[in-house]
Amino acid sequence: MSESESNNPQIVWHETSVSRQDRERLLGQKGCLIWFTGLSGCGKSTIANALDQLLVKQGANTFLLDGDNIRHGLCAPPNRLSEEHGESFAKRFGLGFGPEDREENIRRIGAIGQLFAAAGLVTLAAFVSPYRIDRDRVRKALEENGTNDFIEIFVDTPLEICEQRDPKGLYKQARAGKIPNFTGISDPYEAPENPEIHLKAGDGRTPQELATEIYDYLTNRGQLA
Repeated sequence: MSESESNNPQIVWHETSVSRQDRERLLGQKGCLIWFTGLSGCGKSTIANALDQLLVKQGANTFLLDGDNIRHGLCAPPNRLSEEHGESFAKRFGLGFGPEDREENIRRIGAIGQLFAAAGLVTLAAFVSPYRIDRDRVRKALEENGTNDFIEIFVDTPLEICEQRDPKGLYKQARAGKIPNFTGISDPYEAPENPEIHLKAGDGRTPQELATEIYDYLTNRGQLA
């Protein structure tokens, strides 16, 4: 019995009648969690969407978890929750962008990604996820289930290029001191040390070309067999 179970004896893991192997056999693929990380504006979401399109075109069953989309619901900030649920609820469960809130944001996404991978889906997650320890915890959680499902992709785009793009004007606001805890400006970004794929996204290749590189990796790995 784990420590969490001994402290909470009412929480027990229930095995399901349909196994992961059954689901993967039905889908004709192996579930995994493809984790895109990099600075805001580096191209994570664009490349993830291009890969998602390519995978679906080839008949894969996928789901894309995008940072902004998740903030609308599962990891909503307090100001999105307060109107419907009240200030106390929003303060307790809403997530801002400080270090602990970012940690919880990634923990939630990792847990969802783990479930999706266990369901046999090729799951794509595109999040800044600036802290190495948080990403490593997600990897460890998947590995503890005896799988090697976590595929980390570092979208390595120089800060100056990200600032030039700045599609939402966030860097400009961060430089003006209007956005605290902004990764790359007032908060650190800890690059992966040994990602499965290191994309040099500022080298002139298109998102489709970068997505093809990832697709070839997944094919060679046997993920789509």
